[in-house]
Amino acid sequence: MARTAVAPLTAPAAPLPPPRLPDPPIYRELMRAWADDGRSLPGRHDPEWTRLAAPWRGLGLFSPSAAAPRDGGR
Repeated sequence: MARTAVAPLTAPAAPLPPPRLPDPPIYRELMRAWADDGRSLPGRHDPEWTRLAAPWRGLGLFSPSAAAPRDGGR
């Protein structure tokens, strides 16, 4: 019985996405106006959003009260 070598099939290369067109002038002007007003801009780093979206760190800043509960723990 003769042995035959089997080569793995390779997937065809994915087509390249079309080149990105520049933003229309009215959109660039709107982005400039928003940036001048200090607003958040799409695709730009937003420190406030980063702070708000950060994982909650719990109550690490506060310490539990050493006093016993007033209702006797019930």
